[in-house]
Amino acid sequence: MIAPPLALYIHFPWCVAKCPYCDFNSHALREELPEARYVAALLQDLRAQLDTHARTGDSLAGRQLTSIFMGGGTPSLFSPQAIGRILEQARSQMRFAADIEITLEANPGTIERGRFAEYRAAGVTRVSLGAQSFDAAQLLALGRIHSPLETQRAVAELHAAGLGNFNLDLMYALPQQSLEAALYDVETAIALNPAHLSHYHLTMEPGTVFAAAPPVQPADDVVEQMLDQCTQTLADAGFDQYEVSAYARAGRQCAHNLNYWNFGDYLGIGAGAHGKVTNTAGIERTTRPREPRRYLAAAGEDATRRKVPEADLPFEFLMNSLRLRIGFTESQFAARTGLAIETISPQLAAAEARGWLRSSAQRWQPTDLGLRFLNDLLLDFLPDPKSAR
Repeated sequence: MIAPPLALYIHFPWCVAKCPYCDFNSHALREELPEARYVAALLQDLRAQLDTHARTGDSLAGRQLTSIFMGGGTPSLFSPQAIGRILEQARSQMRFAADIEITLEANPGTIERGRFAEYRAAGVTRVSLGAQSFDAAQLLALGRIHSPLETQRAVAELHAAGLGNFNLDLMYALPQQSLEAALYDVETAIALNPAHLSHYHLTMEPGTVFAAAPPVQPADDVVEQMLDQCTQTLADAGFDQYEVSAYARAGRQCAHNLNYWNFGDYLGIGAGAHGKVTNTAGIERTTRPREPRRYLAAAGEDATRRKVPEADLPFEFLMNSLRLRIGFTESQFAARTGLAIETISPQLAAAEARGWLRSSAQRWQPTDLGLRFLNDLLLDFLPDPKSAR
């Protein structure tokens, strides 16, 4: 098994308020942000994980980081000085690729004038801005703390800071949203000249406020029209749909997310962070305590580790790679899982017969139909429960 590219994910768990649709590990800030203490915990966490890999003979010191993603929660609640300290310490302990992509998620409602220039000076090269919608009433319904004008001001700040490589998050199938309103959101986003746009279907995730009291969403046929027409509008504006929910201008695909979808490796530090590392024993997944207080108390301790059973590897690989329009190659499957492609040949052939996959030159790609029914497609690759005995 060949070690793939390595990335670093850093989780910041606090938000000003918890959105009713959000099932991420985020917590409304009820007291003063423990910035210094949390930054120290993150650096302890990173050091502990690197030391563990070194002790077990799977040192990461020789592998370079291709990307860093700071997600949340709302990382932009933390000062540029705090972000700079984290990146400086990470650089002192790990090799950075010359073209490393360093992304910071930001909420338009937490950005002060001039702050993006400071984040850039701290080392940030890319920003992901949570716009969600440009309809003030929808933002209120979604529990967002910003207005459409604040998103536009934040984008102006990004351009002024020289951070033209930024993403805008948008959602569709919003409460009682019309087709015209969904198109307006996309058209407004395009006019702000982002390099990348994420376009997500609003989903009622278990455990959220919306799951307990679901809002009225558009009918399925209207949602289908939204997806089709928004995708076409983005294509006409030069945005290629390279992943189920991701659109980018040429050369502006998110390197960090591409690493996930190509079954790459990543260290995960921060409250609730997950990691995946390929080593001599196979593939290990790591987790950190979700609740911020527990995480702060245990930051110097090593992450919880779990070896991924061989029987689970095909599903885990395909759950990521089939989100990409380009799919995967048979040699990539073998390199990233250590398994022969024949392991899944019957399921691949069945999916191709259904019109969900197509193959060419030892590459497997989801069709448009396959992307629409991706969950059904993946079910065929779930491991046999008997294999876990």
